[in-house]
Amino acid sequence: MPQPPARTSKVRTKRKSPDAAALPISKGNLWLHELRSEIFGNTRLLRVWLPADYDGWGAVRYPVLYLNDGQNLFEASTAFAGVHWQVGETAMRLIAEQKIPPLIIVGIDNTKNRANEYIPYKSKDPRVLNAKGKLYPDFLQREVMPLIQERYSVLRGAEHTGFGGSSLGGLITLYTQVAGPGVFGRLLIESPSLFVANRQIIEDSRRFERWPARTYMGIGTSETGNPEKDKQIVADFHELESVLRKEGLDDQRLRVCVQEGATHTESAWASRFPEALEFLYSNRASVIS
Repeated sequence: MPQPPARTSKVRTKRKSPDAAALPISKGNLWLHELRSEIFGNTRLLRVWLPADYDGWGAVRYPVLYLNDGQNLFEASTAFAGVHWQVGETAMRLIAEQKIPPLIIVGIDNTKNRANEYIPYKSKDPRVLNAKGKLYPDFLQREVMPLIQERYSVLRGAEHTGFGGSSLGGLITLYTQVAGPGVFGRLLIESPSLFVANRQIIEDSRRFERWPARTYMGIGTSETGNPEKDKQIVADFHELESVLRKEGLDDQRLRVCVQEGATHTESAWASRFPEALEFLYSNRASVIS
């Protein structure tokens, strides 16, 4: 089987990737692509983590998981407050233990316009009058996913494609599913900012029916450190869970984790990521179409 390219060379895929750069990390192979977005009118990096057995010639195709806030996923040096999700380490371990199949994980960097891009509604808290989040589904489907599908051996179809994020990144994950169903079959929703625009995303979710095959939702009981606010945050979270349960998502399709004492931090999301990744891509769970 052909080996992955050396980390100092270009990605060997069906087409050459002259904009790809390799980044040495302790776990796995991480490749960087600069993406110029016509939709948002800015530039960001895509961080593509490849499993150890990745076959760059396309003989084997892999499931793919797209995650927001890509800077925070793989390296402490780029992560907020120097704490990352340990995505590469976690994926390598679960693959080695044969708990999940080898997969490709794509981190989509945020920009200085993070709030504008992740919030789809006009909002007073946080104050965002020029919300551009409604463009995010198109950004994913017309710019991010085509680049990955062109240059890497990924499986296509919702059953092989996941999407996720935390905080505002969790909000835009939910919105993307509601606005464009049928694209993602696996959702990872961590500490979602459900309060934005008077909880509009919960109301939108009530009218939605095409939820994916598997969804993981996680939250802590001390997200803000303010007991009253945290109580409301957890109540909103359970209300969203209730919406999904009413749509028929049983325990095979929905995993909910309310972590006692956990905060709104990268370390909390990192601690829940192994459970989330195994639930979403487990080799043991029956495939749900």
